[in-house]
Amino acid sequence: MTGRGAAGFARATGRATAYVGSQARRAAGAQGAEDSGLNRLIYLHFFNTAGDAAVAISLAGSLFFQVPSGEARGQVALFLGLTMLPFAIVAPLIGPFLDRFSHGRRWAIGATMALRAFLVWALAGAIAEGDSPWLFAAALGVLVSSKAYGVTRAAAVPRLLPEGFTLVKANGRVSLAGIVGASVSAPLAGLASLAGSEWSLRYAFLLFVVAVVCAIRLPEKVDSSVGEGELVLMGETLLRPGRRPRTRIPRAVAFALRANCGPRWMSGFLLMFMAFLLRENPPESGLSPEVLIALVVGAAGAGNGLGVAMASLLRRINPSVTVVLALLADAALALVATLFYGVLPLVLLGLVAGLSQSLAKFCLDATIQRDVPTGVQASAFARSDTTLQLAWVIGGFVGIALPLDPPRLGLGVAFAVLAAWSVFVLASRRSMPVPVAS
Repeated sequence: MTGRGAAGFARATGRATAYVGSQARRAAGAQGAEDSGLNRLIYLHFFNTAGDAAVAISLAGSLFFQVPSGEARGQVALFLGLTMLPFAIVAPLIGPFLDRFSHGRRWAIGATMALRAFLVWALAGAIAEGDSPWLFAAALGVLVSSKAYGVTRAAAVPRLLPEGFTLVKANGRVSLAGIVGASVSAPLAGLASLAGSEWSLRYAFLLFVVAVVCAIRLPEKVDSSVGEGELVLMGETLLRPGRRPRTRIPRAVAFALRANCGPRWMSGFLLMFMAFLLRENPPESGLSPEVLIALVVGAAGAGNGLGVAMASLLRRINPSVTVVLALLADAALALVATLFYGVLPLVLLGLVAGLSQSLAKFCLDATIQRDVPTGVQASAFARSDTTLQLAWVIGGFVGIALPLDPPRLGLGVAFAVLAAWSVFVLASRRSMPVPVAS
C-alpha cells in the first residue's frame, strides 16, 4: 500500500507539474509573444532571476552570517572599491558598445550568464574551503555580471515587441516572469542550502547554464540593427555618411532618468547598509538578525511585485508625476526610519523602496516608448540602464562606507541625499515642457 501510495503521489505530482508548465508556456506566448520571440526572453529572465535568488540565499547564509561583522564589512568595502567602481566607470561604455556591435546582443547576454555560471561554481568552491581569498571577489563579480545582464537585456526588448504591445507591457511581462522565477527558486535554494551554502550555488550554476542556452536561442532579430540609430546626450540629430544617425535625448526622458536615479541609489544603499546594520545594531525587537534582514528584504521584494502589478493594472499613469512621487516617497520613508528607528519603519522603508524603484522604472520605460523614436529605442534603453546601474553602485558603496553606530546616522545620510536630489530634479523640471499623460 505504501509503494502504491507513493507511486500515486508521484503520478499526481507529475501531472500537476506538467499542467503548471503548460499553463506557464501558454501565458508566456500569449498575445503574439510566441510569434515575436518575446516568450524566449521571458524564459531567459525566469532562469536569470531564479539563479539570482539562489545566489542571494547562499550569500545570506555565508557571506554575511559566517564571517565576523567587522571583517566582512571591511572586505566587502574593499572589493566594492576594487570591483564595483571600475564597473561603474566602464558601464557607460556598454550602451555605445551595443550601438556598434548590436549584431551580437544574443552573445552579449549569453556571456553575462556564462560568466555568472563560472563565478558561482568558483564561489561554491571558495565557500567549501571556508577561508578562500576569492570568496568576496567571486561574490561581487556575480553581482556585477548580474547588473551587466540588465543592460544587455534592456537593449534586446524593443526588437521582440509583438504587434500592439507597448514597451511598458512587454517589460512588465518580463518582470513578472522574474518574480515568478525568484518565488519558485527561493524555496528550492533554501532546501539545497540545508546541506551547505555551496549546494545552493551549485543549483544556481545549473540555472545559469540553462539561461545560457536560452540566450543563444533568442530570435536572430535580436541581433539586427536595421533601422536603429544612436542616442546622444546633447546636440541635434546628426546624419553622417556611412554611419547611423545620432539623435538627441528628449528632455522628458532626461528628466525621468534623473528622477529614477534616486530610487535606484536607495536600492543599492539599502542592500549593503541593512545587511550589516541589522546584524551590528538591530532595533530592539527580540528577533534575530537573520529574521530582521529577511523581513526588510522580503518587504522590498513585495514592494517590487506590487509595482509590477500596479504598472500592469493601472490604465492611466502620468510618468512625469509618478517618478517624482516615487523619489519623494523614498525620501519621506528614509526620514521616518531615521526618526523612529524600529522594525516597522525599516520594513515600511524596504516596501516603499521596492515599490518606488519598480514604478519609477516602468515610468521611464513609458517615457522612452512615448518620446524616443523607434529607431533609437534600443540605444535609449541601454544608456538609461547603464546610468541606473551607476546610481546603484554609488548607493551600495555609500552604504558600505557609512558607520553603523549610531544606526540613525546612515539613515539620516540617505534622507539627506534623497532630499537634495529631489530638489535638484524638481529644479531641473522648470525648464522642461510638461509632457502629456500616457
